[in-house]
Amino acid sequence: MSLVVIGSVAFDALETPFGKTDKIIGGAATYITLSASYSVKPVKLVAVVGDDFPQSDVLLLQEHGVDTEGLQIKEGEKSFFWSGKYSTDLNSRETLQTELNVLADFDPIIPDSYQDCKYLMLGNLTPKVQRLVIQRLVNRPKLIVLDTMNFWMDVALEELLTTIEMVDVLSINDEEARQLSGEYSLVKAARKIMAMGPKYLIIKKGEHGALLFCKNKVFFAPALPLEEVFDPTGAGDTFAGGFIGYLAATDDISFDNMKRAVIHGSAMASFCVEKFGTERLVNLTKEEIEARERQFAELVNVEPISIEA
Repeated sequence: MSLVVIGSVAFDALETPFGKTDKIIGGAATYITLSASYSVKPVKLVAVVGDDFPQSDVLLLQEHGVDTEGLQIKEGEKSFFWSGKYSTDLNSRETLQTELNVLADFDPIIPDSYQDCKYLMLGNLTPKVQRLVIQRLVNRPKLIVLDTMNFWMDVALEELLTTIEMVDVLSINDEEARQLSGEYSLVKAARKIMAMGPKYLIIKKGEHGALLFCKNKVFFAPALPLEEVFDPTGAGDTFAGGFIGYLAATDDISFDNMKRAVIHGSAMASFCVEKFGTERLVNLTKEEIEARERQFAELVNVEPISIEA
């Protein structure tokens, strides 16, 4: 089923306790499309870069089944750039530098060949741009998933609320869920946020897993304990790509299948953090992914408890 992804394709420069990088390929849409490509092909990309973006990185996306017809390349302009430094425990980070460049006036263009979109993943961008993509599709997709962050809650809350009303699934972290809802309890927060429009809510809790809410149903997927975590950059976007890719591949948006999609997304995110940037995501095998999914399944599988009087 046709999957369209919108988001940033960018350069990142990263520093963690385990090392640092110069400029490498990054951006929400990069992680989302690479992750989704292991479930469904093609993944249709809507994004913008400058003419400083290497053709080799465009080819990397294409080799993974990413359709780049919707990737605008702006002559004489620079790509979005972000630089960050992570704390010792990797749970917090400091933004060292942000250069919006081509993202400052991004006007998303939807190619005619993308108009068959059944699944739409709106990666983190301004709520206005996310909404423009929905409005520029001739037919409403079967499922729209939106990822956002606390920055937009701070500077564009009304725009964000308007966009949230239009989507089926909202994906945010626990801190953002509390900020958006004004509730500390994530159960109360979920109830308030779903009243804003989304039928489903995913609350990501980093190294503590993820929660999926729908009406009065809730599912918890734990995080896999890993021996080595090098770089959490892009883990949330990789999760989102795995989630929407699995749903598009199976074409089943029932709550039970969404639970399986959450497990698949969590498995993909667990690979992402094992190397810097996208390095781990570009060489995965089907066998590795299936083995990792089995590890997750074992974490949540328990025999019925029998209590004798």
